[in-house]
Amino acid sequence: MSEEKILNALGEKAAYQLANVTKTTAQYQSLTPRWLTRILEWKGLETGIFRRNRVVEDSSPLEVLCSQVRKNADIPETFINYEEKPREYLLNSISTIINIDTRVSDVYSVPHNQIREQLRLAIESLRERQEGQLINNDDYGLLKNVVDSQRIQSRTGFPTPDDFDELISKVWKAPSFFLAHPRAIAAFGRECTRRGVPPATVDLFGTHFLTWRGIPIFPTNKLFVDGVRDPKGKAGKTNILLVRTGEEKQGVIGLYQENLPNAQSRGLSVKFRGIDDKGIASYLLSIYCSAAILADDAIAVLEDVDVGNYYDYQ
Repeated sequence: MSEEKILNALGEKAAYQLANVTKTTAQYQSLTPRWLTRILEWKGLETGIFRRNRVVEDSSPLEVLCSQVRKNADIPETFINYEEKPREYLLNSISTIINIDTRVSDVYSVPHNQIREQLRLAIESLRERQEGQLINNDDYGLLKNVVDSQRIQSRTGFPTPDDFDELISKVWKAPSFFLAHPRAIAAFGRECTRRGVPPATVDLFGTHFLTWRGIPIFPTNKLFVDGVRDPKGKAGKTNILLVRTGEEKQGVIGLYQENLPNAQSRGLSVKFRGIDDKGIASYLLSIYCSAAILADDAIAVLEDVDVGNYYDYQ
């Protein structure tokens, strides 16, 4: 072939202009599995308010009569007293507005619908924020509502099997799961391996999880390490939760609003706000949620856990 024919041959850059490529939807790197919102038991509310009634805890036990059938004795009179000012949980609103140029959605919606993709990504972002609020919200977040008697410190600073056993002793009535940052789970695995008791695994939701005493350990980056989700260095401190979930077990439950207008999923509303004079379509997305700890012993926390301890095995 002559040099002139080679120069006139179809080049890769020219061919690319007519080529049809396979395109993905937008990949959202910050998405997580959000195990907490999956494994919590949820209770729908009609009014947006949840009142947690409790029995008054005092030092005097209920007076009862224990006697033989033939003996005559007066039966003691008593009653069960309730808290006069029970706590009420108000649903929290997490909202955002998505604006989309209708000219863009009309012209560029093949192969992926631009409106649907924008709403999908916005909903995923709201769900991420929801899980973070369930753990860290100043009002109803699980970390902020653990009572002092259910807070413990690690014996060595590192998450050890002894620490996990002490957590179980705090939530001993049918505990459901541990919740920890992935770095904390890795640190716990190292401590177990060093002691010769590597934790077993269990298959849940099609995923393998480490367990301790048969209780699964679910990862979440919403339990921060040194106040951030993704710490850069190897060292850092975090917290580990042990939770009992379910209303029947007097555990932790998630709360959401039922029968929302334009409801898309549990507690999520998507409302079309209209199109303005410039052709901008607007959508309001809102999630209404909260969480309630029904009994103090439904949750415990291991605080100030150091995740930066490593061993050099020779």
